[in-house]
Amino acid sequence: MRRKLILVAIVLLAFTGSYLGKKAIHESGSGISDVNVLTYSQDHDSKKYRLIVSLAPSITEILFALGLEDSVAGVTRYCDFPPAAQTKTNVGGYYDPNYESIVTLNADLVIMLEEHEKPRQYLSELGLNTLVVNHKSISGILNSITVIGKTCGVDKKAESIVRDLQLRMERIRQKTEGLPRPRVMISVEKNMGSGTLKDVCISGREKFYNEMITLAGGVNAYAGDVAFPVVSREGIVQMNPEVIIDIIPDIDEKDWDKTMTSKEWDALSQIDAVSKGSVYVFGEDYVVIPGPRFILILEKMARLIHPEVDW
Repeated sequence: MRRKLILVAIVLLAFTGSYLGKKAIHESGSGISDVNVLTYSQDHDSKKYRLIVSLAPSITEILFALGLEDSVAGVTRYCDFPPAAQTKTNVGGYYDPNYESIVTLNADLVIMLEEHEKPRQYLSELGLNTLVVNHKSISGILNSITVIGKTCGVDKKAESIVRDLQLRMERIRQKTEGLPRPRVMISVEKNMGSGTLKDVCISGREKFYNEMITLAGGVNAYAGDVAFPVVSREGIVQMNPEVIIDIIPDIDEKDWDKTMTSKEWDALSQIDAVSKGSVYVFGEDYVVIPGPRFILILEKMARLIHPEVDW
């Protein structure tokens, strides 16, 4: 359970301040921007970046996707994909990096998210090169792949990855163009097994999940301005979503059954998603990691929102 809370908190914090993030680790995010900041404390040359430290799971995934695994010297305790990442030196957590370990590694470059403002300042003072990237939106992730690729001298590989992701996104757009847009609600946290559906934290006006709903051919059932609102049963009934996506990362590692978990929503039989059997559990661990595997979630979401399409 603690790992689930931390994973969800990480993704929420990567997008914006949130109810769950505050509950899990008492932190909040900053404003949304796709700006990348590279701070050079030493003479820099992409060819010299042979020892790189990643301070987020999504960054680690990008580094490995770019073929830079041999240059990755350290990762956080939450970086477990690809499996080879677990063989790298543990440099602490998302918000509590072990500075001594990072310095001991003599890293050429430390890559972190925008939320790591204090670590960035401290590591720069220690004389380390730092690169700040933003994964609060899909455009931010794509930009991050490009920037990391250019910084580390693998421009062509980065361009290839971004191009592939964009082509897959465009395919979804073409397949869903002109179709009705069902109302979609994404639940990111609720009391599991409580038999109640009160205080459900859902995706609102944050960028990542909200963007994916739109790209997948749906429309967010929530029309308010809050990033991650906590809604009541009555609020859900009022929104009347046609599709519900229930995010429960690592569900396969628990004793929870996806079918039984979906049945928790049966108490709201009056809403379209429940009456039509359109409640889906997303249990993949990467559903809460805003990295290059977002495309797998987006493609799955599109298939479920538009089952009438010949995918």
